[in-house]
Amino acid sequence: MAEEQQDQKPPHRGLKKGLYVIPTLFTAANVAMGYLAVLWSIRGFQAAANDPNLAASYYNGAGLAIGLAILFDTVDGRIARATRTATEIGVQFDSLADVLTFGIAPATLAYAWAIAPAFAENTPGHNLGIFILFAFLMCGAFRLARFNLQATRPRVLIEGAVKVDKKAFVGLPIPPAGGLIASLVHFAPAPFSVYGENAAQFYGYALLALVAILAILMISTIRYTSMKTTGGPRQGFYIVLAIAAMAMAIWLYSKYALLIMAGGYVAHGVIWWIFRFFSSRFRPAKSS
Repeated sequence: MAEEQQDQKPPHRGLKKGLYVIPTLFTAANVAMGYLAVLWSIRGFQAAANDPNLAASYYNGAGLAIGLAILFDTVDGRIARATRTATEIGVQFDSLADVLTFGIAPATLAYAWAIAPAFAENTPGHNLGIFILFAFLMCGAFRLARFNLQATRPRVLIEGAVKVDKKAFVGLPIPPAGGLIASLVHFAPAPFSVYGENAAQFYGYALLALVAILAILMISTIRYTSMKTTGGPRQGFYIVLAIAAMAMAIWLYSKYALLIMAGGYVAHGVIWWIFRFFSSRFRPAKSS
């Protein structure tokens, strides 16, 4: 009898359990990158006054850590879907990781790299910077909460809520929002204090305007492509070519390539929304 029960156990049970660990490891790597980005932002802030070059190396390291976290965040979801090991606790763990890596870490980096060097403490610019960076963090957390609610309980949403669409995200996802800030730091990692007081404050206000726009886009209903439906048999060859081209561009011209990729993704949702808005307005009415 015991032998019959043993034979009825599903095959490869141990392997299946092991597969659940793989997405978690990538999410843990995501958390590690966010943790390092915060530490290096603090180190850069400490070094900015005496050694701007050393501070720039710390800021650049923090920006690259956030960029690597985007890669880990993308891979863990695809692995979970490919191996059918997605769980509700995995979704929550991934969201908590994203709050740290793409919410707290970019806000800390932006403060240490731009706001604190550009504005004296307790000045209007400094206080405005703290407020907008906090708004960025709050909007990112709200964006993740809304995504989790739509993904786990799409039928229990309140009336009028946007339906779940696997082809598109509702609102700008927080990883590319934080990634755009990180790509700006990687493009020009020197603290703003090296540009002089007037230029530093001008650049500081420009950065705060961008951060405010990113915060608004995250809680908006503008749709952004999720790229989850790409990778079919006919598209596989072209996707491999595109990935190879992007990897080569990042390897050779990382400062420009990462900034263009991050800015292009953030902008494409707005451009597509404007296009649909005007096309629906000028569409001829159907005759009854």
